[in-house]
Amino acid sequence: MLNFLIQEGAEVAQNLEPVAEEKTLSIMDLLMTGGIAGQIIIGVLFILLGVTLYIYFERLFAIKAASKMDVNFMKQIHDHVAKGNIQGAKLLCAQNNTPVSHLTEKGLSRIGSPLEDINTAIENAGRLEVYNLEKNVSVLATIAGAAPMIGFLGTVIGMVLAFHELATSSGQAEMGGLAEGIYTAMTTTVAGLIVGIIAYMGYNHLVVRTDKVVHQMEATAVDFLDMLNEPS
Repeated sequence: MLNFLIQEGAEVAQNLEPVAEEKTLSIMDLLMTGGIAGQIIIGVLFILLGVTLYIYFERLFAIKAASKMDVNFMKQIHDHVAKGNIQGAKLLCAQNNTPVSHLTEKGLSRIGSPLEDINTAIENAGRLEVYNLEKNVSVLATIAGAAPMIGFLGTVIGMVLAFHELATSSGQAEMGGLAEGIYTAMTTTVAGLIVGIIAYMGYNHLVVRTDKVVHQMEATAVDFLDMLNEPS
């Protein structure tokens, strides 16, 4: 009987032991407890993220529209030119309204000139089309490099403030508060890396999509010049 009471008492004592409260950490807590400097850095990074997403999707839709091309486009151009219907060929180019059709229309407008002049005109028009396709894409490359550096700047500022607090407290600063200040400062680096990675991936994806359109333009220019070189 005595052993039973002792065992019951031990179980009750174990149940009465205080349970360590698990400390949770939310993203909002990190953002709001980073101090004025940290919040400004986070705000700048959010603006850069918005600019990144806007430029990426705006250019993606523009490049996607530019890459659409009728597979029979050059065949129809060839038929019009073979019949001497240059105006009909130009009208077909205007209806397509793509970089490829713009180059073809430029070549059509120079028919009758030496092939070298036609080739030069097409190349100049191609440079303008590539410039339009790459408009603002370089901003993504800049953000990809600048965002991590801005985030790291916020971390350095937070670390300086944390150690300043430690120095001014004569070494009596509470370690919990000091550690909280340090991990809060690190959030700016995390945010900067996230924005930088998104901008970097978006930039490279747009470059790949633009290169495909450029290859289409080059292939079309070659086909057009070959068509003009065909014997009558």
